[in-house]
Amino acid sequence: MQSVQDLASAVQRVIGNVERVIVGKAEPVAFSLIAVICHGHILIEDVPGVGKTVLTKSIARSIGCSFKRIQFTPDLLPSDVTGVSIYNQKNGNFEFRPGPIMSQIVLADEVNRATPKTQSALLEAMEEAQITVDGVTYRLPQPFMVMATQNPIEYEGTFPLPEAQLDRFMMSIQLGYPKPEDEINILDSHQHHHPLEDLAQIMTAEELVLIQQQVRSIHVDPSIREYIVAIANATRKHAQIYLGVSPRGSLALFRAAQALAAIRGRGYVIPDDVKLLAKPTLAHRIIVTPAARVRSVTSANLLDEILKEVPVPNAWVGGRGR
Repeated sequence: MQSVQDLASAVQRVIGNVERVIVGKAEPVAFSLIAVICHGHILIEDVPGVGKTVLTKSIARSIGCSFKRIQFTPDLLPSDVTGVSIYNQKNGNFEFRPGPIMSQIVLADEVNRATPKTQSALLEAMEEAQITVDGVTYRLPQPFMVMATQNPIEYEGTFPLPEAQLDRFMMSIQLGYPKPEDEINILDSHQHHHPLEDLAQIMTAEELVLIQQQVRSIHVDPSIREYIVAIANATRKHAQIYLGVSPRGSLALFRAAQALAAIRGRGYVIPDDVKLLAKPTLAHRIIVTPAARVRSVTSANLLDEILKEVPVPNAWVGGRGR
């Protein structure tokens, strides 16, 4: 097993490699890698053209994983995602033809454009890393990750993701428009060819699996565990929140904090790790009340309020602690 510093160095090299293509978006790139090393999935909610697909391809290429893209449309069928059994007349047997979900990194593009029945084809894959077709279960390759995108502006002809499916995404992130100076760099880097064409592989999929295993040994003090649970519990009791964070959400925050500590070269989690990751891991799991929605109150606003109210563990106040 490598040291935490070696692990951090390896992941930082991957992050730096992806940032050669995704310019000026250090935090979203880091969050994406955190999800990767936590066996998590990511929902990217942003307008077209900001680099959602390129981010996914860059990560897949940097960690040496197979990549497939699924364009979700209203006429897409579940079998178009999972695969289908086809009868072979020569041998008289049904043969399974795997769908694009049988890949290590899967981009579900505009996932909210497909019908709920097709969206549900992702549920078993995301939760159990397997699919079932005609009563036969097939394990998905490891590592496995779904990065789904949806346009938060255009809702015509879409099917909103149900809470049960949103809850299966470890994080929800936004890329946003680049700064003017970053956009100039993008123009320069694309002048002759796409920078993705020159992107090198930094680690192998096997090395990533070892990192995924090692991250789980990062120490989380009992006071930090209580802090995470207190934040999740506060969302369930807040007057302006109709549906709070599930235990899956608090576990996602727990795992993500371990990963963030590791890529920062620490063998233990601190409250600042939890604070930084609270919104990307929890906000999409929260449903605000209709009255709050009318006043344009968002789940992110309420999480900011909760983080100010929930006391930081005493041992860590003022930067003290481990």
